[in-house]
Amino acid sequence: MANQPMPGPVRHALTALFLPALLFTSQASMAELPTMTDAAFAECKAGLQDKAVQAGVSADTASRVMADVSYLERVIELDRRQPEFTTTFADYLNRRVNESRISKGREMLAEHKDLLARVTRETGVPAPYLVAFWGLETNYGSYFGKMQVPSALTTLACDPRRTTFFTEQLIAALRIIDEGAIPAEQMEGSWAGAMGHVQFMPTVFLKHAVDADGDGRRDLWNSLPDAMMSAGKFLESMGWDGDYRWGREVLLPENFDFSQADGRRLSLAEWRKLGITDAFGNALAREPIKAALVVPSGHQGPAFLAYSNFRVIMGWNRSEFYAIAVGHLADRVAGAGGLQNPPPEDQPALSRDQIMQLQESLNAKGYSSGEPDGILGSNTRKAIRQYQKAEGLIADGFPSGQLLQALDIQAGS
Repeated sequence: MANQPMPGPVRHALTALFLPALLFTSQASMAELPTMTDAAFAECKAGLQDKAVQAGVSADTASRVMADVSYLERVIELDRRQPEFTTTFADYLNRRVNESRISKGREMLAEHKDLLARVTRETGVPAPYLVAFWGLETNYGSYFGKMQVPSALTTLACDPRRTTFFTEQLIAALRIIDEGAIPAEQMEGSWAGAMGHVQFMPTVFLKHAVDADGDGRRDLWNSLPDAMMSAGKFLESMGWDGDYRWGREVLLPENFDFSQADGRRLSLAEWRKLGITDAFGNALAREPIKAALVVPSGHQGPAFLAYSNFRVIMGWNRSEFYAIAVGHLADRVAGAGGLQNPPPEDQPALSRDQIMQLQESLNAKGYSSGEPDGILGSNTRKAIRQYQKAEGLIADGFPSGQLLQALDIQAGS
C-alpha cells in the first residue's frame, strides 16, 4: 500500500519524494543540512537561467525573476526532514474528514453550486469530489502555502538530490510567469512548489490549468472558476468515470481470506460470491465493474471496495489513505453518514526503525520482504501475510500489536 502524503496533486510526479502516510515529527538539525556558498548559489542560478531561456522562457522574465531569487535554508530543512512515526489510518482520516471540514464543504457546495455544476457538465467529475479535493488540499482556499515558489524551486534545483526534477519545475514556473498567469512576487505555494487552490505543481499547471472565467489568464490563486475547472480537467485526463462513485465501504464475512486484499481487481459478482456485502449488509450492486478490496487498518477496521475512480484519485496523490479520505469526504459533503465500522484508534504507530526491524525479522524467518527500508510496501505486507498464515494469525498483512509482539518488536505510542 502506498500511503504517501503531501499537499497538492501530481504526487505521481513526486512519488520518489515522499514516504507512505507519514507524520513528520523530527526536525532535521541545521548542522546536518548541506550548505551552499553565495558564490555557488549564484553560479547555479546563472546556469538555471540559461537553461530556462534555452527552454523558451523569455530572457527578460528569466533575468528579472532569477535576480530576485534567494536561497531558502528552510526549504532544504523541510526536504530533509525524516519521517519518524507512521500515522495510523484512524489518525489520518479523523484529522482530515472531521465535522468542521464536512460542514464547510457543504457550505461551499451550496455557495458555488452553479460553478461546480458547470465543471461537472464539462468534465464529468461530480461537485462533491471537486469540493473534497479543494478541502483536503487547501482547506477550501484558506491556506496556499507561504513559500516564494521561484526561490523554493531554485533552492531545490541547486540541491544535488533531485536537480533534474526541480529544474523542470522551475522552468515551468518561469513559463507560467512568462505567460502572465501571475506576477513572480505573488507566486506563493508549498515548500516543494505546489500552488493555488488545488496545489498544482508547475508542470501540471502548464498541462492542465485552464482559463475558465475568460479573463485571459490561468489563475489558480485568485480565480475559483479557473481552479475548479482545472481540477476537473486534470481528473478527466486521468480517466474519471462520471457514471460511478469512488468506491464504497463494505462488510466482510467471518473467516475472510485477506490475501484477496492484495490489489487484485475482481468483478462485483465475484466479490458477492466471496460473501462481501455493502456496509449495511445488502447485496452488492449488479453492475459490470471491477473493484479492488482495501483494508487500511487490517481486519479490525473498515473495508472498502475501490472502483476505477479510486485509481484516478491516486493519480493525484499516490496514497490509499488520501484516496479514501477524498472519497469519504465527498460522500459526507453530499450528505452521507459516517463509516459503519470506524477505524480503531488504538493501533500502533510504527517508526521507520521499527518497520526495518519488522522487515529484518521477517527476512530472517524466511518470509522475504525485500531489502529493509522502513517502508510498509507491498512486499512487506505480502511477507506479513505469509508469516501470519503460518502462525495461525489472521493474514491481513497488517502490522498489528499481536504481530509485533510475536516478533519481539516494541510498538510505538
